Order: sequence, then C-alpha cells, then structure tokens
Amino acid sequence: MNKTRFRLLVFFMSLSLIGIILVQLYWVNSSLKNSDEQFRYHIQSILDKVANKLQEQEGDEFYKIYTRVKDSLGRNPKRSDLLPYYAQNEEQREKPIIYSDNVTREDYNDVFFDKNRVDDYVRSKSNTTAMVHNANPPKSPAKDGDTERWLDFQLAGFLKDYREYNSPEKWISKAKIEKTIRTELEQNDVRTPFEFGIYRNGMATKIKSDNLKWDPTTLYHNVFTDNEGMSRYMLLISFPQKKTYLFSSLVGITSLSMIFTLIIIIAYLSAINQLIKQKQISEIKTDFINNMTHEFKTPIATINLALDSIKNPKIFDDKEKVQRYLQMIRDENKRMHAQVENVLQISKLEKKELEIIKEQADIHDVIEGAIEHVHLIIETRQGTLTRHFNAQRTTALLNDVHFTNVLVNILDNAIKYSPDEPVIDVSTENVKDFILIKIKDHGLGMSKVTQKRIFEKFYREHTGDIHNVKGHGLGLAYVKRIIEDHNCHIYVESEKGKGSTFIIKMPLIN
Repeated sequence: MNKTRFRLLVFFMSLSLIGIILVQLYWVNSSLKNSDEQFRYHIQSILDKVANKLQEQEGDEFYKIYTRVKDSLGRNPKRSDLLPYYAQNEEQREKPIIYSDNVTREDYNDVFFDKNRVDDYVRSKSNTTAMVHNANPPKSPAKDGDTERWLDFQLAGFLKDYREYNSPEKWISKAKIEKTIRTELEQNDVRTPFEFGIYRNGMATKIKSDNLKWDPTTLYHNVFTDNEGMSRYMLLISFPQKKTYLFSSLVGITSLSMIFTLIIIIAYLSAINQLIKQKQISEIKTDFINNMTHEFKTPIATINLALDSIKNPKIFDDKEKVQRYLQMIRDENKRMHAQVENVLQISKLEKKELEIIKEQADIHDVIEGAIEHVHLIIETRQGTLTRHFNAQRTTALLNDVHFTNVLVNILDNAIKYSPDEPVIDVSTENVKDFILIKIKDHGLGMSKVTQKRIFEKFYREHTGDIHNVKGHGLGLAYVKRIIEDHNCHIYVESEKGKGSTFIIKMPLIN
C-alpha cells in the first residue's frame, strides 16, 4: 500500500469515526430535550391534579363554616350572615362585592345547597342537579338555566368572600401540601427532590419550602380559581436535580451507546496501529531480504570463483593453491551457515524451542573468549581494544556459548559502525549484587529513535545506502532474547557522531 492510499484510508476512517461520535452526541442531546419537554408536560398534569385537590379541600373548609352557620341560624345563611364567621383580618379584608342578577334575584333569593354542590362547583363541574330548598323545580328550560346560573352566581360570591378573609395559610399547612404533591409525584413515578410554594399576587406566602428559587425552570399552576378561571394564587414547583433525573432515565441506552462507541474507537485505534506496524514490518522485511541477498551474493560468488579456479589444470596440480581455495570455500560456506543459523535461532527463541542450559561461569573469562573471536578483525582494521575489569565479584549463571555470542554480536557492531580505526573499551564493575558489563565504541552513534528500536527484529538504521554496513538486523534481536533468558537487562547510551555504549546488567551468584 503506497503512502497516499494509506493516508486516504486513515483520513476517511477518522472522518467516519468522528461522524459516529457527533451523531451519538446529537442523539443524546435531542433525547434530553425531548425528555425535558415530556417532563414539563407531565408535571403540569400533576400540578393540575394537585390544584383540584386543594380546591376540593378549600370547598370542604368552606362547607364546614356554612353548615355551622346554618345550624346556628336554623335557616340557609346569606352571604352577609357568613362574613362574621370568617377570620377577621382587617388588613386582608376588602369591601364585599354583592353579586346580583335582576332576572332571577326575586325568585331565588334564598339558596340552599349541600356539600356535593359545593364540591361540584369547586371542581368546575356544573352539570349535577342543584338542590334548592323551598323552591319549586323550574318548569321550563329557561327557568332551569336561570336556576343553574343563579346557584353558580351565589356560590361564586360565597367562595370569593371566603378567600378574601381566609388565606390558605389559615386552613392548610406546608406539610400537607408537600405530602399531597409528593403523593401525586410518586403515583406518577416521578421520584426526585422538589421545592414548592404558593404565591399570592406574585409574592411568596408562608406556604413555601425553604430552598425554593423562582427561575426560568420553575413550573407553576393557578390554584383557587374563580368561575371565570381567574386566581390570585399560584402553586410553584421546581426540581433542583432535574437534569440528573432526566439523564438517569436515559442512562441505560446512553451507556450502551457509549460502550459501543468506545469499542469502535478502540477497534479503530487498534486497526490503525496494526496498519502502521504492518507497513513498518513490510518495509523492514524488504530491507531484510535485500540485505540477506547481498550477504549471500558475495560468498556464493567467491565459492564459484574458487571452484572455477580449482578446475583450471594449471592450478589443479598446485596443492598449495588448491588448499587455499578450498579453505576459502569452507570459510564462505561457514559464513552462510552462520547467517542461516542466526535466523533459525531467533525463530526457535520466539517459539521457546531453543534449550539454553546455564552453568556457573566467570564473566571475565567469557568476555576474554568473546574478545578473542574479534581480535584479528580489530588488528586488521588497525584498531585498539582496552580492558577495564574493575569488578571484584564475577561469578554468574549463564550459557557460555550463547552469552559469548551476545558479546561477539555487540563487539562486531562496535567494529562495523566505526568508520575509522575501531577504538573499543570493555569494562566491568560491581553494583550491589549485579555486575555491569560496558562495551563502548567511538563510532557513528545512534539517534534517539534508533536507540528505542535497535533490539527489534530486522531493524537497521538507514544511512543512505542500506548495504554500506553488512548485516540483516537480527544480531541485536538475538542479543535481546538471550539477555532476557538470562534474567539480565541491556540498554544503550549513544549520541549521534560520538559513539555508543552497550550496558548489560547481570545478577551474580555467591
């Protein structure tokens, strides 16, 4: 996959993911708005029920006074008879308004009604039959309509007087209204804290919860309305935790939506990560194949030339030259075998099929053995290797062959990545129950990015021409695997152009 196609793929995948998230947020926001509208409508219907109950209770309170006055007078009381029995509050009292109807006044001057009639009026139900004492039933539809109208007129006057001289605080308590509201809310499955209050002409009365605040979210409903639907009183209610309550109703579906969105995000990031890794692996494997081809091409060409030379009759009889060519063939064959063996060992290490038996050994002896392997190469390059063995305790548990290969690989890299004569320092020191092995060169050095990746399989730092330093990127991967198998740690300190230092931290045994 080329870079342009890869970038387009990532772009469209990212765009789709952002679109899904925005759609989810829009859906949640719309659901909250719809829930808020439904909640307001639901609460208004509940307030309407509460208002009806309050007016029913008001009617009950008025009827108690009416009955007491009726029993006291021995007749049906008039409005003027009831006034002395109301609460005598001169500040609230206003001049009584006597309602009259010239058409029906003379015929229905004395009105009698029972509690059912009062309740019917309070609930604005005027379709029940009026009970009139000492009055003949109307004989015509016109008279029946006049009777009904006169009864409503009389009741309106009675209740108006009652409200003028009996404010709600005098006959109903805050606790009772709270209980009424709470009962209605619970019956309608609305279980969230609320604040309430009754206002008269826009001013708060004593019937009010402590934390009620009138703001745009506060809902209200008229209570104690007259026959024209007008009222001085309003019942207010607010819900401090309304947002939490509304969100809790959506928490189930919202949680599922968030979980699935999170899964999509994780899957997306994982897919992008895998694509990037696969792209890197593809590039690394291409480099590996190129490097391996180059590594094998030279020894194969050398072997072919040596064989052609041996076939020459002039050389065939020269035993010394034949032996030299045979040695060349053997060395090149051994070199190719070592390359293949390195690949196989890495594969076996990954599959945990490589058996590594560890025995007690002296670290300095192992280091000397590794140095011996590269000594001739250093001399050929006219380089120097300096030892600084400062460790006093040097006994560790290791596999001599594999640990020697580890040191040889690091020394070989120090030689290969030194453009001039290699100058290498090998030192040891004790730190608590560990021995530190440091191999320092003065070569090309590494960038910070390379330092993080040098132990990856197939990885090699590019320096323009990938073949300028021979290798296939498996040496340090093999080193990392063996070091980990020995319960050791390896890390590198390097600066571009100033060389590198490989440090192995290995546990000691007593």
